[in-house]
Amino acid sequence: MLYYGDAIAHLHIARRVFDCRFVTITQLGSVWLPLPHILMLPFVQSYTMWANGLAGTIPSMLAYVAACVGLYRLARHWLTASAAALALAFFALNPNLLYLQTTAMTEPLFLAELIWIVLGVVEWHASLDAKPQRTARPEGWIAVALVAAIFTRYDGWIVALLVWSGMGVALLKRGELRSRSYWLASIAVVAAPVAWFAYNSVAFGDWLYFARGPYSALAIEARTAVHSSWPLHPGWHNPWVALIFFVKSAEMNAIARGANLVLALSGLGTIAAWLTMRYRNYSWALLLWIPVPFYAYSVAFGSVPIFLPVWWPHSWYNTRYGVELLPALALGLGFCAHLLLSVLRTIKLRWTKYAVTALFALVAINSIAIARKGPLVYVEGEKNYEARLPFDRNIPPLLRALLAELPGAQILMNTSVYPELVSITGIPLRQTINESDRHFFSDALNAPAAHAEIILAFAGDEVDRAVKAHPESLTAVARFTAKDQPDATIYVSDTPGLR
Repeated sequence: MLYYGDAIAHLHIARRVFDCRFVTITQLGSVWLPLPHILMLPFVQSYTMWANGLAGTIPSMLAYVAACVGLYRLARHWLTASAAALALAFFALNPNLLYLQTTAMTEPLFLAELIWIVLGVVEWHASLDAKPQRTARPEGWIAVALVAAIFTRYDGWIVALLVWSGMGVALLKRGELRSRSYWLASIAVVAAPVAWFAYNSVAFGDWLYFARGPYSALAIEARTAVHSSWPLHPGWHNPWVALIFFVKSAEMNAIARGANLVLALSGLGTIAAWLTMRYRNYSWALLLWIPVPFYAYSVAFGSVPIFLPVWWPHSWYNTRYGVELLPALALGLGFCAHLLLSVLRTIKLRWTKYAVTALFALVAINSIAIARKGPLVYVEGEKNYEARLPFDRNIPPLLRALLAELPGAQILMNTSVYPELVSITGIPLRQTINESDRHFFSDALNAPAAHAEIILAFAGDEVDRAVKAHPESLTAVARFTAKDQPDATIYVSDTPGLR
């Protein structure tokens, strides 16, 4: 559950909201959107559930169940029960998704939101003709789902724009654009991103702090560029290559063998569904394909690389993005199965049962093959963990030994670098002076020895620079190294009477 550094970071953000010196809304941070952390708040209050990752697993598992229910209900608008169940099985039994829903990662939650948004709009559109005298409820619930998506991942902003604009066009065609419920719900949809801009402006002094601040993807890419040759990553400023990398990541996440064939079948099923089911509001289901253009653009121009082991640079990074295409692939394959079974029924009914059994067997075989080979997302998490393992094993025991000699000692460290070191050590976050308490942290950086008994610095971070600028009364007691990671040094303060 704690293999991914990002999963630990999400848990860390949720925990520090209340486990801090001063409880402020700014503890929710600036780059990652806040809803996943807010959902974890009740569970991270338990130190054990925070430390072992269970606090993040509970919301993710509930989101996974909601996504499965929503996908089946969506598929049943157009497909027979057996074809809809096949689409559900392809989605629900995917080992990469099954792994992600045991972590604090945001993908399961966003997939649930995306599926229910599409389902809500499909049913809302169907109600336009069926129930001319509509209540505010359909628009209201869709707006709630859109606001949730906006506050979960930035993909949700594009989804919200397309969905709400599309709903407006549909109402305009029917002469119902003056609908009071639509415009009331519009206030919430528009207010969500505006609120995020306002929060960044008030809390961090820049309304685009999340996009261009020191912890943003843009800033990380800029720091990486200093040590990298051109291009910075595959697909950088090349939308076509970026598109290929995203589609390949989706294939590798969803399919063990015959990826091109399965992708083609899913695409053909989607096209056939659009041609034959448009009158039944299928066009809204095309929203499930939004991750394709979104990530093609993000990889090319949004400082969001994807690394795959099969292509240069032969590594694992952001491979989980491909999981977001699972609902579209599943529904497309469901339509292919629907067409196949329809043909078989016209030929010989007895063959249909055998075909259904064979299709479910293929889905099961695919899932088992992915699991045996090593799910792409799981392998990335494992490698992520292996990179941090030397620090996780060696630093906490020394910190515990120092704390045994100095009970209640304050530790100056940047907890965003390796947040798990705090929980592994077994201390509350408020016992650290960290970057989330900005004023305390700034004062401590100007005089480390006078503010903390123990200082943990990683080469190149703010604490390391502060120690080098103010080395007086500090003694280095240990230094740790790990492959491809910045060196870590632990200092103790020699300032008498600090506590």
